[in-house]
Amino acid sequence: MEFVRNKTLEKLKYDLVRDNLIKYEDLETAQQVAAAQNVNIGQVLISSGLIEEDTLLKFLESKLHIPYVNLEDYSLDKKCLSYINLNNAQKYKVIPLFEIEGILTVAMSDPLDLFAIDKIVEDAKCEIEPVISSENAILKKIEEYYTSSSSVGQIFIDEDRPKYDWREVLNEQDISNSLSDEHIQKMIRAILKQAIQQDIHELFFEHVPNGLRVIFKDNAQNILTGEIPSILVSAFIARLKTLSNLDPTVSELPQLGKLSFKVDDMALIASISAFPTIHGERISIKIYKPPKKLSECGLDDKKINTIAKAINNPGIILVCGSALCGKTHMIYSILSEIASQNKNVMTIESITKYNLENVNQCELNEHIGFNLDKAMRFIEFQSPDILYFEGINTKEGLDYFTSLVFKNKTLITEFLAENIADLMKKFSINEFSMFKSMLTCLIFLHNKDSIEVFDKQALEKYFT
Repeated sequence: MEFVRNKTLEKLKYDLVRDNLIKYEDLETAQQVAAAQNVNIGQVLISSGLIEEDTLLKFLESKLHIPYVNLEDYSLDKKCLSYINLNNAQKYKVIPLFEIEGILTVAMSDPLDLFAIDKIVEDAKCEIEPVISSENAILKKIEEYYTSSSSVGQIFIDEDRPKYDWREVLNEQDISNSLSDEHIQKMIRAILKQAIQQDIHELFFEHVPNGLRVIFKDNAQNILTGEIPSILVSAFIARLKTLSNLDPTVSELPQLGKLSFKVDDMALIASISAFPTIHGERISIKIYKPPKKLSECGLDDKKINTIAKAINNPGIILVCGSALCGKTHMIYSILSEIASQNKNVMTIESITKYNLENVNQCELNEHIGFNLDKAMRFIEFQSPDILYFEGINTKEGLDYFTSLVFKNKTLITEFLAENIADLMKKFSINEFSMFKSMLTCLIFLHNKDSIEVFDKQALEKYFT
């Protein structure tokens, strides 16, 4: 169980001793009790009678130069309740009081909780001005204004809120401890965990003047999930690169790496791409889940038999779909099932996503000169029976791999297309004529619940 913190008191607790408001021995005891009971130290100090709540609040007011407001007989402006939903009000112990000229005044029990302030600003989309109030008084006001039977109290419940938010980990530590490798690594794990829980497979880190934006890509939409403060950016990027076997001292050249991590009991692989921009490196992460059996991928027996027949004959098996639809996952599932067929199965990939038994996986490495051109010139010496290669970007590469069909090879590759009509339009280009004639199977992923499989006979009807 995580220790419940009050960042304001954590920072100023020793000032209580210096100002002779409590004894050092009592502070130590209060900290032990707070940890044991999983409450914040302020609650312990007040409940144990070591300090009066009014005295503590006035102490905070004088130290922070933030006004103290007694909410006991205070009437809130109900119109402002729409700025902060019920869940965030309860979670961060905050409540809006009034709004004047675009500035929202908010009562907070912990005005140094930067994460709470960031979340309020993000939701309210306006400037905020915090004031200090009693935690108990804030909770009573939340109960009075939000959860009454009136319609005002009912519309702010955020049922669709994420179950996990990486920014909570960001604010677990004070700035003095936040640069530690342990905290930075915990932040990385938290971001990846939230991505997996929200079924996100691609995310980005982009530099902005105040830090590093964390962006999730969901259904072709880029969604901002928060920002890493500028003070942490260098340490964050360096740690992420180190974990991905990239050189943290290089930022002027593109780099490609791989990160292995776990979310709960699931082992996952992510490809990490660092690319220089005029604002700083942009980092892209693509997450790959472990391959499943074809029968678990939404394919019935007829479709699986069509794929199996194509595997056992020379030709090209093409896996198509939109970005992040699961093309690579489908290919890895196919490779996993054919790996035990006593055939030489090989791959040529920029990054290998998972280690597959009985598959000879080959990872390109531009840094040592092992690029696609060199792989093409030497792969035939390995006598592959079945070869998977990632999308080819040159006509020479496409022609070379297509020619392998004449040497009784079975090829598997992927192609980006939004739908069948989009694929047909792209294939109308003359450069694809030979490639199309060698297709023996087309697997089109519309989404995880809709997958079409075409055999050679069906494809001939499309292309004639």
